[in-house]
Amino acid sequence: MEGIESIWFYPLALFVALVTGIGKSGFGMAGGLSVPLLALVIPPAKGAAIMLPLLLVTDCASVYAYRKHWDRSNMRILLPAGLLGTAIGWLIFRVLDENALRIVLGVIAVGFVLNTVLRRQVATSKVSPAKGYFWATVSGVTSFVAQAGGPPLWVYLLPQRLDKRLHAGTTVMFFAALNVSKIFPYWSLGLLTVGNLAASAAMIPPALVGIVLGIWMQRRISTLWFFRVTYTLLFLTGVQLLVQGTRRLM
Repeated sequence: MEGIESIWFYPLALFVALVTGIGKSGFGMAGGLSVPLLALVIPPAKGAAIMLPLLLVTDCASVYAYRKHWDRSNMRILLPAGLLGTAIGWLIFRVLDENALRIVLGVIAVGFVLNTVLRRQVATSKVSPAKGYFWATVSGVTSFVAQAGGPPLWVYLLPQRLDKRLHAGTTVMFFAALNVSKIFPYWSLGLLTVGNLAASAAMIPPALVGIVLGIWMQRRISTLWFFRVTYTLLFLTGVQLLVQGTRRLM
């Protein structure tokens, strides 16, 4: 497949597809592993491009499932800011160095895990236009350049302590809208190549299996232990990306 030389891409792609499906079944934070893992073996921009069609397909099931469960007061703040972030990401994408992107991904991954571990007691907050505009804009940028918009959004949403289903639905609707908004920019940047689309198409079946597996896991596996494993993998991947990106830049 064009531009893919590492034999490690294929087992990683299978794992990423499964994790993406599991994330769409309710373990939303697991999706943060996708591009950081792929960036270990292929350029981050290519990983983001491969993930977009996959995310669009899996978004369909998530949007239908949560169509009645999302916070409209938050969305009025988040969506315009997220679209602004998409536009900013589009503008700066061509000037971002491949290894600089790896470092950005590493910082996002490690920073999110450390923030989650260290901030066990976070004060409850309410809907805030100022905070919402800021974090949703950052989320839009990181989502565009690396499909890693979750951490900035969760910094804003988690302290509100929304009902679990309402939180998941708001996140799903926000990123579904952003993913649709990326189609033309990604095409204009030459990211939606035949090779990338073929790789994405090959990942759709295991992603659908992941959705079924995730539903099964919700009933039988401790959510706490699932996220412990996910955070550990995300942290180790982030550290490796930081090391990899720094060495290559130097």
